[in-house]
Amino acid sequence: MSKKASVARKRKKLTFIDLVKGNFLNREEVKEHYKYFILIFVLMMIMIYSNHLVNQKIEIVNALKEQSEEYKSRNAYAQSRLIHIKMESELSKEMERDSLMTLESHPTKLLIKMDAINGKKRE
Repeated sequence: MSKKASVARKRKKLTFIDLVKGNFLNREEVKEHYKYFILIFVLMMIMIYSNHLVNQKIEIVNALKEQSEEYKSRNAYAQSRLIHIKMESELSKEMERDSLMTLESHPTKLLIKMDAINGKKRE
């Protein structure tokens, strides 16, 4: 009979003030289903934490992208300077500045042939 009496009892309407004060947590319906509320709370905390981890990864990826762009620009600058230095006109200017003269005759190449049978030098 006590169950019938509690069911028959008129339920109090939930007001905004009850929500703000937290009085809704004392209701019988909430006490009966507290396990589900705890499950929902745990799932929400897991979702917030995973979102936090994703944001950290995105920040790391953005920092690495900026760093790679910087390295690409440095590489392009170094390549352009290298091409500029390799130009023959620039080399001749550098040589004149250092008081070096170009060679009149090219260097000769020395070839030493080895005897394949006994490993002695042949002249």
